[in-house]
Amino acid sequence: MKKIEAIIRKSKFDDVKEALHQIEVNFFSYWDVTGVGNEKQGHVYRGISYSTTDIQRRHLSIVVSDDFLTKTVETLLEAAYSGNVGDGKIFVSDIVEAYRIRTKESGHAGIN
Repeated sequence: MKKIEAIIRKSKFDDVKEALHQIEVNFFSYWDVTGVGNEKQGHVYRGISYSTTDIQRRHLSIVVSDDFLTKTVETLLEAAYSGNVGDGKIFVSDIVEAYRIRTKESGHAGIN
């Protein structure tokens, strides 16, 4: 099993969520986060100057079976892409075991 953590633009969240549901990734956790990016210059939007040093993003945590990793990462890369600086990051790590508390199932059955 693999854990995929994705940090994406908040504006792309609905696209990402829909794309994940289309490939049958129906359970994941997410929360709003603030990070610091590489871009240090400010921007002007509708005449208002704002700083880009503190960036509002959405952090997703997804656990999938090993054979579903590539499909899930490719879906995230496609759905979260805008082509601009700050599209986000994806991190993949190993999960040793997973358990469903209600049924006490473990392994692949514990995440589906």
